[in-house]
Amino acid sequence: MNNLEEFNKFRQKMNEQIINCGHLGLKRFWALDGRAYEPGELDEKTLEFMGLTTSMVLRCDDCVTYHLIRLIQLGASNEELYEALNVSLVVGGSITIPHIRSAFETIDQCREIQKTDPSLESLL
Repeated sequence: MNNLEEFNKFRQKMNEQIINCGHLGLKRFWALDGRAYEPGELDEKTLEFMGLTTSMVLRCDDCVTYHLIRLIQLGASNEELYEALNVSLVVGGSITIPHIRSAFETIDQCREIQKTDPSLESLL
């Protein structure tokens, strides 16, 4: 099992546990978060890029990983991803550099998985 498969397995397990814990506030926030990325005036890819850059600046590695997977599923090229990471670096400063390193590793892992799972269906 690779890092991304472990990430997905843990994410799914814990999301289910949190959603099923019975706390209304947590359940509502999870629903709000999911709806925030539904296309409206902005398409899904644009929303995910916004999520990626925001997550990078806030230095949330799990969030960055999730948004990178979603963006690659939505057809983002490496060049598009690098441009978004550059914006994150400019906005967030040098403190984002370790997270950009991790993002590059995630992109490489996704591209490797795409060789046998082109849609990355196994990841989310």
